[in-house]
Amino acid sequence: MRIEEIGQIMHAVPTALLLIDQEERVRAANEAADRLLGNVNVGRRVSATIRHPEFLGAVESCLREGTRQTRRIVRTEGWHDTHLAVTITALDLTGERLAMAAFEDVTPLEQAGAMRRDFVANVSHELRTPLTALIGFIETLRGPARDDAAARDRFLAVMEREAGRMIRLVGDLLSLSRVESMERSRPSSRVDLIPILRTVVSAQSELAQSAQVTIRADLPDGSVWVVGDADQLTQVFHNLVENAVKYGGSGGEVRIEIGRIERDPILRGPAISVSVSDRGEGIDPIHIPRLTERFYRVDTHRSREKGGTGLGLAIVKHIVNRHRGRLRIDSAPGKGSRFTVILPEQMV
Repeated sequence: MRIEEIGQIMHAVPTALLLIDQEERVRAANEAADRLLGNVNVGRRVSATIRHPEFLGAVESCLREGTRQTRRIVRTEGWHDTHLAVTITALDLTGERLAMAAFEDVTPLEQAGAMRRDFVANVSHELRTPLTALIGFIETLRGPARDDAAARDRFLAVMEREAGRMIRLVGDLLSLSRVESMERSRPSSRVDLIPILRTVVSAQSELAQSAQVTIRADLPDGSVWVVGDADQLTQVFHNLVENAVKYGGSGGEVRIEIGRIERDPILRGPAISVSVSDRGEGIDPIHIPRLTERFYRVDTHRSREKGGTGLGLAIVKHIVNRHRGRLRIDSAPGKGSRFTVILPEQMV
């Protein structure tokens, strides 16, 4: 079989393939290889395309010994790493030994593994801190503070706060798990957003009063219907309003506004927008892309003081994704923050 014929077969394969000769020159490359590795220079040495010692060593071993080689390599391009699983197989089809290198992009798998590891580490850290405090207070109450009524009351108050923090964390973890399990299942019921938002305002009124914050809801008198899950949408707006009161309350006002978009360019259809804005300190734009990550906090100490678990916006993101909507965050230091949920009026 000629090299040209092998090249034609390679172009019919969706996997990225390189055909390499005894001089370690690329004799053929398919379109998938061009997309994954950049424009491959056919006729030049393979090191001009991939300068990875393990890969080049595997190519050399395959051509010399005729044995299949497998490697995991990482290519760094700018700020991004691409993880590749490479299988190199010897071919004797043209009267000379060639090597066929097949590449599989396993970056999503590596990222998922890293996310799982980070998630376990974060949960362990978040639980270990209050548990350590509880154990320390219990030991103190059993020992030096056994007969100290004032210390006992003080320690019990702290223990109650730390236990409450763990309960909130476990509750948010369970909620996040449920939301993620349902994310592929689109809601099918039609719900009115107006009573949902009025319920959220009522539920947050006590917190707002204690924080000396006024919640202003600019809501129409009629109904505003979307296709959605009423309980989950209540959770979304509850989280957003609570965050605005807790972290943007220094401005003294939280505003809720609702509007209609004739055609959203991303959702490609009519949509309803609900925005929750505050006049607080605002958020540096560097943090905004990561705000919906699990356990990501702009100010870790302040968030924990306020009782935050670091999961609220992650839950919001997954619920909005389930509704095929989008979350837009606008903020700048000293200018407050605006969180806008954009929901399609109809599911497509």
